[in-house]
Amino acid sequence: MSASAFLRALKAEGLTVVEVGDWRDHNRNHKGPWGPVHGVMIHHTVTKGSAATVDICRRGYSGLPGPLCHGVITKDGRVHLVGYGRANHAGLGDDDVLRAVIAEKKTFPPDNEANTDGNRHFYGFECENLGDGKDPWPAAQLEAIEKAAAAVCRHHGWNEQSVIGHLEWQPGKVDPRGFTMAAMRKRIRDRLK
Repeated sequence: MSASAFLRALKAEGLTVVEVGDWRDHNRNHKGPWGPVHGVMIHHTVTKGSAATVDICRRGYSGLPGPLCHGVITKDGRVHLVGYGRANHAGLGDDDVLRAVIAEKKTFPPDNEANTDGNRHFYGFECENLGDGKDPWPAAQLEAIEKAAAAVCRHHGWNEQSVIGHLEWQPGKVDPRGFTMAAMRKRIRDRLK
């Protein structure tokens, strides 16, 4: 979908969206293709403070230039759009998991390989959280994660099995920590009904 269609889909799902700078043209497309896109990936940021979180996800940091996602979901439930196109969020992951996402299988195989470019195939939402399992996930933020993922799925005609956590994609990743992707997929499934 186009950047404009992405924005419309998020707003149509009832989200408060903040457009940050030149987000429509801020991407890493010069490093490789974006697409075909097959799913949505959810992350936590390991940061504190909404302004700082949005800034780092937009700019990146030494060794990993931004954007680090398409949208940043802050604790207050707002979605800050920081990029559109290829973004440095998924990294290399498991081709078996990608096939399961494409097939919308009810279970995913173990993510025991890192042989497939996830930045090419996934929309990414970074969610403001320390990722320590103790930092709370406010209801507004969880609802925004649900709505953002559902908006993308609704546009593409996907079901909830097209939404995965980074921990289901790449060996050694733990995000998002503090809620389960199974519970989030149930919320998304209910919303898509």
